Amino acid sequence: MRAWYNIVTERLSSLNDIPLLLFRLILAFGFYGPAMKKVNNIDNIIQWFGSMNYPVPELSAYLAAITESLGVILLALGLGTRFISIPLIIVMLVAIFTVHAGNGFAAGNNGFEIPLYYLLMLFSLLVYGSGKISIDHLIDRKSSL
Repeated sequence: MRAWYNIVTERLSSLNDIPLLLFRLILAFGFYGPAMKKVNNIDNIIQWFGSMNYPVPELSAYLAAITESLGVILLALGLGTRFISIPLIIVMLVAIFTVHAGNGFAAGNNGFEIPLYYLLMLFSLLVYGSGKISIDHLIDRKSSL
């Protein structure tokens, strides 16, 4: 039984980089819509942020739009994954506490379920990096030669 377990876990460990790639791609896809909404309707976003009493709503709107847009690109490429994860985690925390928390957990009620999942995926990428299927990995390999 122990030998079988070791064989299975060894084979599964060869797939370590697949979840990291999938997290990055799912997050890039998930941030694309909100990023484009912010970029294409920045004035409305500024007004919305102001209505929620965000400090400096204009700056906050531009920072959110830039962070999410940059996140889409960098996560998809696996470039600077750990770095972009930090501001995206902040965006998710702000979204959870200012928009979603009052609606409970369920995604169907605009609750914090999906932003929490994004937060957990981003935290995983911050801790583990982008994996071998990424530009980050190619850069690391070239710099260690």
